Amino acid sequence: MVNSLMAILEPDAIVLQSEAKTNEEIVLILARELERLGYVKPGFANAVIERERSLPTGLKMEGEGNVAVPHTDPCHVLKAGVAMATLKNSITFANMEDPEESVSVDVVFLLAINDKDRQIETLQTIIATIQDASAIRALKCARTLEEVKLVFG
Repeated sequence: MVNSLMAILEPDAIVLQSEAKTNEEIVLILARELERLGYVKPGFANAVIERERSLPTGLKMEGEGNVAVPHTDPCHVLKAGVAMATLKNSITFANMEDPEESVSVDVVFLLAINDKDRQIETLQTIIATIQDASAIRALKCARTLEEVKLVFG
């Protein structure tokens, strides 16, 4: 089990206060970073966007701020890693539990996982970390990698 989100989060693929306006735009931004760093294949971003249309990943959290955890099949991944973005303004994602419902998301974790079992473990680690409303609040305010590290330990 991954004890700390920082153990799987790629520091060079953290985008703070992104001005992305759509869920597709933020996926493209984060996927480009993961591709540049050698984590994913060129078709990764499009595969994530397609999957998001049929199996959405917006999560309503208790308190302020919601999260999305877009991902796709392991065949698009070269090595495991997670990219993250905080958003200057919320972006709409469809709700994972009710795809007809929209969720205004403030933090996006783009998962590049090459093992289905590890995908579940990674999702559990992210959810366990962000269930604390103060963690989301701190992430939304973060302006540096050091501030992100303080949230995730």
